[in-house]
Amino acid sequence: MDLGIAGKVALVTASSKGLGKAVAQALAQEGVEVAISARKEDELREAARDIERQTGRAPLTVAADVSKKEDIDRLIGQVLDRHGRIDILFTNSGGPPPGMFFDFTDEQWHRAVDLLLMSTVRLIRAAAPGMQERKWGRIITSTSVSVKQPISGLMLSNAVRTAIVGLAKTLSQELAPDGITVNNLLPGSIFTDRIKQLNDATAKRTGKSVDEVRREGEAAIPLGRYGAPEEYGAAAAFLASQQAAYITGVSLLVDGGVYRGTL
Repeated sequence: MDLGIAGKVALVTASSKGLGKAVAQALAQEGVEVAISARKEDELREAARDIERQTGRAPLTVAADVSKKEDIDRLIGQVLDRHGRIDILFTNSGGPPPGMFFDFTDEQWHRAVDLLLMSTVRLIRAAAPGMQERKWGRIITSTSVSVKQPISGLMLSNAVRTAIVGLAKTLSQELAPDGITVNNLLPGSIFTDRIKQLNDATAKRTGKSVDEVRREGEAAIPLGRYGAPEEYGAAAAFLASQQAAYITGVSLLVDGGVYRGTL
């Protein structure tokens, strides 16, 4: 299927590996000019080489920490200098540390808000005006199944990611008259370094082996396995597509059926 986005320009943050990289690759395969960003320059360049090998398209790379406003300003500026516009914005970041409520200080709460919520606010604030001028845009936030079904031991993520869903739902109504869709993509257990980190933390907390934690985790998924990053990337590419032009304000689960609710 031709998704109708060849020639568009996308910015995908936290895209040197894992879910972000999979999204950038899926968009590049559709003929999108992709800019990728992450904190570590060496990992970013390696990701760009991989994406170019797989798709034939060389992404723009910009090293940036999205928890810092000055880095976001520089990132947006470099993308606009190269491409002149941003049509598709995929907001993503690493996750805050796992832990329970009483494990965290005010400073750690503030860092989680900057990393997850304020990075999303600042990226959209910078990219959306150009989309409004062109009357076309796609904004997709990467959150988690935890916004519908909180995950034990992820207090910071559970609390702050839920705010992003409220932001996106409200913004979808504000930007709809400008032809801009705003949607959330909710991954479940997609096998990335983040899942490995969480499994390691669970193993240490419970005294189980990492293999045992993984088996139990997969057994709890109705499809019986962790998801592949490529499956998540395909869902993002669809939400960015012309075919998804009438879909806005939704939270799309990519979780193998983990969420048991009806809404």
